[in-house]
Amino acid sequence: MYSRRKFGKLAAMAIPMATTLQSRADAMFHGVRLGAITYSFHDMPNAVGQDHVDAVIADCKACGLELIELLSSHVEPYAAPARPASATGTAGPQGGAVAPGGAPIVGQRRSPEAMKNREVLREWRLNTPMSHFVDIRKRLAANNISVYAYTVNSFGNDFTDEEMDRVFDQAKAIGATCISSSTTLTAAQKTAPFAEKHNFPVTFHNHQDITDPNQFATPESFYKAMAMSKMFRINLDIGYITGSGSDAVDFIKKNHDRITHIHVKDRKRNLGPSVPWGEGDTPITPVLKLLGENHYPIPALVELSYTVPDSSNCVTEVKKCLKYMKQVLS
Repeated sequence: MYSRRKFGKLAAMAIPMATTLQSRADAMFHGVRLGAITYSFHDMPNAVGQDHVDAVIADCKACGLELIELLSSHVEPYAAPARPASATGTAGPQGGAVAPGGAPIVGQRRSPEAMKNREVLREWRLNTPMSHFVDIRKRLAANNISVYAYTVNSFGNDFTDEEMDRVFDQAKAIGATCISSSTTLTAAQKTAPFAEKHNFPVTFHNHQDITDPNQFATPESFYKAMAMSKMFRINLDIGYITGSGSDAVDFIKKNHDRITHIHVKDRKRNLGPSVPWGEGDTPITPVLKLLGENHYPIPALVELSYTVPDSSNCVTEVKKCLKYMKQVLS
């Protein structure tokens, strides 16, 4: 175990300054930093008791990715029975309900299996040494991969105070610039003092449940969260905000100074489904041009959420999405 002071020195020395995210421009394309959330590789194999770091590295290299949002479930050992790649959230990137341990939620309660997995996950977070996360940072950096955001879904929902502190330290050790989360306004309120204590941004991801005022789904929900803490930010999913009836371009113009990064996907309006890029209503081209022309320091990350054809795989589809964004920006 490391003291907080010793951990800080270890994290700072782990990667030379020249390779930190802030000093790199490798992922920049015509003024916009491009990358992907590792949820996009949701067809990677699972092995009980192991993490997904090697698989993440392999998929990133296959796509030529150098900038990622890393799911905590790809760092934490995979728990049996099979849990979705979105892992630790009340809602995965596609909105499916899962318990923090990964097992499906039964009605309004977690199954006994999910509750057991949740406790196992908590103990792992509390007892895993920070050197584990520093090592992951080194492994990624050795393959020219930088972690922009560390995704801990359902952050604050049922976390103990000690677990909250540990996750902030883990995000710093892994080299992230912020913690991203699909969570609720209630959980955000609990998270606020910890974000300020650690002086580390927490950025919230929106979905489409516009009927529940506790969910991040509308511009108003973001504004409520931003009022809670100066450390709160917006991880804008331009597909979901389009599907829920708001204007992504207008929202970015008004709030670009509080947006850490965007998730890019194509969805139909009126709470419609995700579709292959170019077939939906999401203003992908206007958004990317807005970022580039205004020099907004907002990375655009692929979130692969449409159904992958049987003849293809996630790596192939992520490469298509990256190519789409580069063509738009060229």
